[in-house]
Amino acid sequence: MRQRKIPMRKCVASNEMKPKKEMVRVVRDKEGTVSIDPTGKKNGRGAYISLDPELVKKAQQKQVLNQALNTKVDEAFYEELQEYVEYQKARMELKNG
Repeated sequence: MRQRKIPMRKCVASNEMKPKKEMVRVVRDKEGTVSIDPTGKKNGRGAYISLDPELVKKAQQKQVLNQALNTKVDEAFYEELQEYVEYQKARMELKNG
């Protein structure tokens, strides 16, 4: 059986290439609204960040998403992203056991 290609994406915080499943997509739509995109299919400019709470903190300190999405990202959004990443990381650890 042929092995399927794993889609890779670059993390905006660490600049590392990782499998898409190990990352979360943040998207800015036409109206300028920044949101978490769990499906990875929303329209708009997207940026990927690893499922690592430390990298989310680093991204917040350096304001990397502002540059990646060409907009001002609110501090409250970083808190929402932090909670989402911690939740998803815990889910992955439970699943991989």
